[in-house]
Amino acid sequence: MVKAIRISKTGGPEVMEYVDVEVGDPGPGEVRIRHAACGLNFIDVYFRSGLYPQPLPGGLGQEAAGVIEAVGAGVTHVKVGDRVSYATRPNGAYSEARVMPAAFLIKLPDSISFDTAAAMTLQGLTAQYLFRRTFPLRGGEIILFHAAAGGVGLIASQWARALGVTMIGTVSSAEKAALATAAGCTHVINYKTENFVERVREITGGKGVPVVYDSIGKDTFIGSLDCLAPLGTMVSFGNASGAVPPFSLNELASRGSLSITRPSLPSYVSTRADLDAAAADLFQMVESKKITIEINQRYALKDVAQAHADLEGRKTTGSTILVP
Repeated sequence: MVKAIRISKTGGPEVMEYVDVEVGDPGPGEVRIRHAACGLNFIDVYFRSGLYPQPLPGGLGQEAAGVIEAVGAGVTHVKVGDRVSYATRPNGAYSEARVMPAAFLIKLPDSISFDTAAAMTLQGLTAQYLFRRTFPLRGGEIILFHAAAGGVGLIASQWARALGVTMIGTVSSAEKAALATAAGCTHVINYKTENFVERVREITGGKGVPVVYDSIGKDTFIGSLDCLAPLGTMVSFGNASGAVPPFSLNELASRGSLSITRPSLPSYVSTRADLDAAAADLFQMVESKKITIEINQRYALKDVAQAHADLEGRKTTGSTILVP
């Protein structure tokens, strides 16, 4: 038996239960992994709250790092004793150990610790696909990135600096502004005290930006569209403030033939080749010290309800891990 987090209904942080579960042997194409650290991400809140449906009762968490204890038939790319991380469904990473599909495990270089891997696999791969594939940045652009002091935001700030991109980031406090600035964000807007649309227009000389990366959702969506230059691209990759309500496509036409996309990580790492390439890009950025992963919060796995409350209350910065 191992300890794990389970939910039997959706709702607030209180629906998560710290329970004993049985972990069996892996079947064909599966592994059993002993977790050293688990990642905390906003997508976990979406499943817990019911915004994203899943069969219940069930587990939570999509990201962890640890050591493979057993492999099932047909698994050849990893072996017992390998250090690995993952950021994928099915949910269940909030656990001391689990059996899961082996297909999208990432082998860790010796230079990447378990804590770092659990803190960066989902968020780092997200920044990678946003900047390399969703709207490829080549250097010299001015971009807007919401939640610049969050886990993805601090990685993005450093990645933008390394690429020679001018990043405008939004934050909700002076403390978060300082973090984003230190990470490489060129201009930081505190949306609690400033109108971010007006400030973006001021910074860009009225032109707007070619791309907005928005993980906030409902509260920033229309404002984000107003920050775009004609023919610009809106990248909506999260719903931290709630789901974006239905809107007319004329909202895009009236602002200058804008484009919009709603990407998610699984689509960008759906093949072994894509996952390996994305992970190699991320590892290279970290190993070269162009990106440092900031783990600013650590919680015991049993204290996951407090971790979720702090995450939803926007009290966290950088990355957060759960320690089994």
